[in-house]
Amino acid sequence: MSLINLLIVLVVVGVILWLVNTYIPMDGKIKSILNVIVVIAVIIWLLQAFGIMGGSIA
Repeated sequence: MSLINLLIVLVVVGVILWLVNTYIPMDGKIKSILNVIVVIAVIIWLLQAFGIMGGSIA
């Protein structure tokens, strides 16, 4: 996977998360949990993309 593809995916995920946080009304605790889940998923995906962590998420 090229660096451009990684950057595009990160920007898209960030914009979607920002839109959800801004325009969908929900409790602050739920937003925090959602943010943590997305950040952990992106970190795991990046580790797999760079080959640091083996396996795949299925």
